[in-house]
Amino acid sequence: MEARRAAAVTIAEYDRIAEAYRRGTADHDVSQNIEALLASMEGGPPHVILDLGCGPGRDLRRFTALGHEAVGLDGSGAFVAMARAGTGCEVLHQDFLALDLPPARFDGVFANASLFHVPGSQIARVLRELAATLKPGGVLFCSNPRGRDEEGWVGGRFGCFHELETWRAYVEAAGFRELDRYYRPPGRPRAQQPWLATVWRKR
Repeated sequence: MEARRAAAVTIAEYDRIAEAYRRGTADHDVSQNIEALLASMEGGPPHVILDLGCGPGRDLRRFTALGHEAVGLDGSGAFVAMARAGTGCEVLHQDFLALDLPPARFDGVFANASLFHVPGSQIARVLRELAATLKPGGVLFCSNPRGRDEEGWVGGRFGCFHELETWRAYVEAAGFRELDRYYRPPGRPRAQQPWLATVWRKR
């Protein structure tokens, strides 16, 4: 019940700040992350990609411009409406804690700054569900703010801030093999790189 409440409050906060969030993140450069996902995929394009936590749809537009079939998913109704209107893509309105995804549909899942909102008590199940919606050999990209395995509230939103070893254990247990990892933003000392990016292949 606590996990459900955390999700509901977090989604409500995103609904409340949706327009400001759209403006504030419109120019964020995540090309390094997009390239990390696409470079790890097997077979030729186009690929079918799930943008998990797509927000207003910035990265859906990028994937579509590159020739891929992009499907968005977000728990915020405000974000879903923005993404549908702004991209023309299929966008699913689903809470991460109540996913309803088809089996083996996607070549890749792009979870950029999204899975850290899943409480530690639920992340193993959510990762297994993402593995199930990937095709054999499919790729999962994750970028999360790192920490020392803390969980708590930041600015009205719930977050989990895992160490690499903890995060690796969760994802490997869900049926993935690690392909790559790096810290962001690029070109800075590690102490100034709060984001951990990891790339995984479904076994």
